[in-house]
Parts: sequence; structure tokens; C-alpha cells
Amino acid sequence: MLKVGLTGGLATGKSFVGAALRDLGCYLIQADALGHEVLEPGGEAYAEVVREFGKEILRQDETIDRRRLAGIVFADPEKLAVLNRLVHPPVLRRLERAEAEIAARDPRAIVVVEAAVLIEAGVHDRFDKLIVVVCDEAQQIARAVARGDGTREEVLSRIRQQLPLEEKRKFADYVIDTSGSKEETLRQVRAVYDRLRSLTS
Repeated sequence: MLKVGLTGGLATGKSFVGAALRDLGCYLIQADALGHEVLEPGGEAYAEVVREFGKEILRQDETIDRRRLAGIVFADPEKLAVLNRLVHPPVLRRLERAEAEIAARDPRAIVVVEAAVLIEAGVHDRFDKLIVVVCDEAQQIARAVARGDGTREEVLSRIRQQLPLEEKRKFADYVIDTSGSKEETLRQVRAVYDRLRSLTS
């Protein structure tokens, strides 16, 4: 089994690239979805996060309002570090279980793990290969605002919390630039997929 990390900055197009790799035959695991699961009532991180950040982060149905929580942590690097410390370990355990299940079914699998902060969290070394998705910052901001991630100022704050894309590039085995057309991005994805598949044959 080949383990591939897929990362990049906010709104660079990671999910588009991940979906394209899945369509080509990779197994896709989205760390953000695992993060949602551990923050649901009864999830491994739920009680500690509510205790740490207070009941004001809860909706009326007792679920965590992730937008409200994001507003708190992205304004304060120390609080973001606390949240990451509570959420990352159970997410990693769920990820390892999912990878083990795939490996048991398909030893030649290419498993792609999509996560925004693989490098910042220090877990990039657990992957055989790392794909970094990039685009220019103006596109990042426009895409993030358009999909409702916040105001321009809020989006910029979140981008500044992440490692700059030029720094992320240094860790990459493959870089996919989504600044152009979808067709051009898909061409790059196909080329990367072909190289990954050649490593499993």
C-alpha cells in the first residue's frame, strides 16, 4: 500500500484534486471529515473541546458550531494549538484504522489523505509521498470568500496561520498548481497518478 499525503493552503483546490485522484482509482480519506466525527457529541474530542472553549461554542442541539469555534481559534494561535492538541490524536487514530482496513482489502492500494495542516502538524513524514496543491493568494482569498469561509479579513487571518505555500513546496514530492483551468489541473493530476501507480506495480 502506498500512503500519499495531499495538502496545501486554504482554498487552493485540495478537495478538487483529491476527488480527481479518487476518480482515477485512489482511496481518499479526508482528515477534515474525521475531524468532524471526533467533534460530534460522543466523539473522542467533544467533551474536552467543550470544557476548554465553553458552552458558547454549542448550538441549541448541543452540537459544536464549527464556524464559531473557528472564529475563536483562528484569532488566537495559542487557542488554535490547544484545539489541535485535543483533535489531532483521535483523528490520527481513526486515520490509522481506516488505512489498515484498506490495506487488508487491497495491498496495492494508493491511499490519499487530504489534510490542510499535514506539515504544520508534523505528520507529513508518515507518508510515502507528499502532494502539495498551490495557487496564487488572490485566488485563495476569492475562492474562500465565495464558498463562505468568512470575510476577506477572516480568510487572510486563516491563511496567515498556515505555513506559506512556498514553504510547503519544499516538502513536496509533487506540486499541482490549480491556478489555471480545471482541465489543466486534471492533466497534472493524471500525470501524478501515473507516477504513483508506477510505484505500486
